[in-house]
Amino acid sequence: MTSFAPFGIAPVDVESMEPMRFSFGFSRRGFVQTLGAGLMIAAGPLPALAQRSGGRTGGRGQTVAARLHLGKDGTITVLTGKIEMGQGARAELSQAAAEELRVPVDRIRMIMGDTSQVPDDGITAGSRTTPGTVPPVRQAAATARNLLIDLACQRWSVDRNTVEVRDGLITHATTQKKLTYADLADAEEVAKAFAQAVPSDVSLTPVKEWKVLGTSVPRPNQRDLVIGAHQFPSDISRPGMLYGKVLRPPAYGAKLISIDLAPAKAMKDVIALQDGQFVGVAAPTTHLARQALDAIAATAKWETAPHPSSKEIFDYLKEHVQSRNDLKNPFEADLAKAAKVLKQTYRVPYVQHAPLETRVAVAEWADGKLTVWTCTQNPFGYQGELARTFRLANDKVRVLVPDFGSGYGGKHTGEAAIEAARLAQAAARPVIVKWTRTEEFTWAYFRPAAVIEIEAGLDDKGGLKIWHFVNLNAGGSGVDTPYRIPQARSRALSSNSPLRQGSYRALASTGSNFARECFMDELAAAAGVDPLEFRLAHLENPRLRAVLEEAAKRFGWTERSRKQSPNAGVGLACGTEKGSFVAACVDVARDPDTGDIRVRQVCEVFECGAILNPNNLLSQVQSCIVMGLGPALREQMEFENGRMLNASFGKYRVPRFKDLPELDIHLLNRPDLPSAGGGETPLIALAPAIANAVFHATGKAVHELPIRWPA
Repeated sequence: MTSFAPFGIAPVDVESMEPMRFSFGFSRRGFVQTLGAGLMIAAGPLPALAQRSGGRTGGRGQTVAARLHLGKDGTITVLTGKIEMGQGARAELSQAAAEELRVPVDRIRMIMGDTSQVPDDGITAGSRTTPGTVPPVRQAAATARNLLIDLACQRWSVDRNTVEVRDGLITHATTQKKLTYADLADAEEVAKAFAQAVPSDVSLTPVKEWKVLGTSVPRPNQRDLVIGAHQFPSDISRPGMLYGKVLRPPAYGAKLISIDLAPAKAMKDVIALQDGQFVGVAAPTTHLARQALDAIAATAKWETAPHPSSKEIFDYLKEHVQSRNDLKNPFEADLAKAAKVLKQTYRVPYVQHAPLETRVAVAEWADGKLTVWTCTQNPFGYQGELARTFRLANDKVRVLVPDFGSGYGGKHTGEAAIEAARLAQAAARPVIVKWTRTEEFTWAYFRPAAVIEIEAGLDDKGGLKIWHFVNLNAGGSGVDTPYRIPQARSRALSSNSPLRQGSYRALASTGSNFARECFMDELAAAAGVDPLEFRLAHLENPRLRAVLEEAAKRFGWTERSRKQSPNAGVGLACGTEKGSFVAACVDVARDPDTGDIRVRQVCEVFECGAILNPNNLLSQVQSCIVMGLGPALREQMEFENGRMLNASFGKYRVPRFKDLPELDIHLLNRPDLPSAGGGETPLIALAPAIANAVFHATGKAVHELPIRWPA
């Protein structure tokens, strides 16, 4: 490989990249490790330490005390507004602090997502923990280390360059005097020093000197997960707690006209509440709450509204686009002069996040203050929602987030917390509200459906010269093309979505990359060029080129793509999102009995800068691939007359063990580059690679998800 100069950094040689290779058939044990690990009990209350300044700005202006606490027993507590939902943030942030403090990682304990104690680090989304929260944790820890060294030097009246720190022990080389961090924990000077702001220019440990970062530190609470000791939000129990149920409309857009709460109020120990369109009950048992809700539901009268079906949704979205003029291609005159012109429409359905743990919240009122235990990616956002709903000051609302069972971008909004708080206020007792799986599939927000239209022109040499790309409804993430095209315009246009929609793992880039990469294969076919060759001819971004070339080499693309079979094919795709880069090559076959698509092998190469925890990053890539199989092959919400038709795991088929292919994963380590998050981008190359493999086998291009083998 040759040298190149990535944008904004000095020239490097790609031979210096450190490939980390993981090749294996995916076993049940591997699947459990990928999807089930990484949760931990939130630590108990500390003294009032949190100073929330600077959390959303990378920690600028934040004091050391807002981020870090020293215990007399030598324990170091690190505070963060980020949460742990299985993605590995607890381990990674522990590593960040341990690295700069020069202590073993098991000396670090994390308090995460407790709004009364931690700084506001923003929502845990967008792959932002690695680039957005790891640096301020490191800066605070490095500042603390420097302050403690200075204090020790003052006590000993020695120069700073005569001491060293190892395993939390400060040692003077000449006299062999020693002080531990614990020895200094109660010092008045430490309290004053930790009240200082973290300087923006504090020196951090260079990558080449990392001892803890860059290693595969396991998730701190993995034993608790294995033995069942960890308490998820669903496991929280409070003295005198009641179980809440909420009345749901019979269909989207339905309005409650009237209801009689008397049947529920007549039941012993049942609380029934109506507040406008909100109706709920609370009872000592889930069974009694269900009985009470059924009793009053039978009295409800509803006014329904027209609603498009899933079969009509794509026409509906296009008809209701909010900027119809922006659909026009500004290059129409130039397209008329192109040697070849291709135009295609791609369709992406609504899908659900299908988290392992449904929405749940426990709410408790005391002395005019509200405390909520819940599963959310957005603890301070929940705090704000609750404060506005109940007209409280923010400091009267405390949100605690025990490590919970996955979110995938689906747990940003506080509906379950508000429902529990309303019922707890009415009952004057703690109330837990757990959404059922049907409620989660129906009333949680969806990944947006999308209609994506692309038009492009080739010159007489088969080069791309004109590009017009429009994503209707899904959003702007991943809309811009990474390819070099002289005339290019990419737009994201809003539509009037009939379903509630919101963030999803990798956002709109899942659909945009699917459409773009499928269209690139169609353009390559029109130009009479191999899909890999066509991409490389239009790629200038060196990092994207690197992962694509590496994936093709390891997969054996040149040899395997030349083989033709009507029932098996190979495909590739690449993409970039959130500052990281991915390429995937896949091998697929048609099941002769069912006609279903069987993904037999996935070779994926991923690069996100300097790797902080190789095993955790591997788990992230694995989980993206496994999750990506669902929308690629089966997942889509089906609805009619405002009602969901497949609101269960029996009907909404997420990947099963039998669906798992052989995985050949390669992580490219770039210690010369800043670390980016790895929890989303590995997802975006899978669906288009599968679609392109079907195109390779059948000669018929795929234009819609989920992918079907052409008849």
